Amino acid sequence: MLGDNIKKLGFGLMRLPRIAGKDDVIDIEQVKQMVDEFLAAGFTYFDTAWAYDGSEEAVRQALVERYPREKFQLATKNAAWIECKTRDDALGQYTSSLHDTGAGYFDFYLLHNLGNTRTKVFEDFDLWNYFLGEKEKGKIKHLGFSFHAGPEELEDILTKHPEAEFVQLQINYADWESSAIQSRACYEVARKHGKPVIIMEPVKGGNLATPPDSVAKIFKDADPELSCASWALRFAADLDGVITVLSGMSNLEQMRDNISCMKDFSRLTPEQKKVIAAASEELARIPVVPCTTCNYCAKVCPMDIGISGSFGALNMYTLYGNYKLAKGRHDWDVAGQGHKTASECIKCGACESACPQHINIRDELERVAETFCA
Repeated sequence: MLGDNIKKLGFGLMRLPRIAGKDDVIDIEQVKQMVDEFLAAGFTYFDTAWAYDGSEEAVRQALVERYPREKFQLATKNAAWIECKTRDDALGQYTSSLHDTGAGYFDFYLLHNLGNTRTKVFEDFDLWNYFLGEKEKGKIKHLGFSFHAGPEELEDILTKHPEAEFVQLQINYADWESSAIQSRACYEVARKHGKPVIIMEPVKGGNLATPPDSVAKIFKDADPELSCASWALRFAADLDGVITVLSGMSNLEQMRDNISCMKDFSRLTPEQKKVIAAASEELARIPVVPCTTCNYCAKVCPMDIGISGSFGALNMYTLYGNYKLAKGRHDWDVAGQGHKTASECIKCGACESACPQHINIRDELERVAETFCA
């Protein structure tokens, strides 16, 4: 199977550490330490994207310029649906990725976030054929796509594009049976087509690392030594046909925890699967907004509303009931970062078409406005 030589933990470079007081500046020195420890533990897969602000440049400085190219696998992505009016605009992302990473070639290249209206853009620009040409030149080793939509559309894409070598899917125990994300159904479609899977969002944007107390208690009662994040990672890694499980690690502490549970990965026992099932059932009882802070919505919002910051504050209030703390987080993460508040939403719906989690963003922003902006 593709990726048989790749260990089950991949370093997701979407949420890299930032320098304190300078949220727009990546902490390259800490990233270098994280890269060093990741490689020293025997892991080799790194995942970035043109759309991840500053990430490709950080990859060049922390990884590409410091290690022999054959010692790691590098994946990046093309988001032709972001700010691309022409085919040349989309191909400019690819050229930019080659330049910014300095990698020379990509081991895995992905059409980024296929699903809904986004899929058509890649077809209209004939990007499949272009990147197959780049593969023939050796600039791309393996071509595939990441996907955030339903199983029916995944079936259609894989039927039309058997040249796709792999699929990157959002899979975690919270979304496994979700009617919105449909992790299980999408996974089963990929396996039916014989496509190996790369797993993203196994910890659901960090939400499963610090789940509600009632969920965390289930895990801690089962094994006090294991972190909640480790349970989520091992659920994903236990699935058949998985190339690697990406974790968007933001600091050394997260890196070390993930390495500790994945370095000598072993399959889940029947008892451990029952623990995860119980935690999933408990989590499903709590009505939070399933935002992963990917901020794709922010990229298309004409009003520059702080959507993910708004939802983070609303979820904090839902889970912990501390209005003062949640309001403080709202004010800091939204207006404090230069964004407009939910009360200024014009309900255009652009955010909802870009949301991988299929959140009814306009309705949820109304709740935010009523809670924090009245």
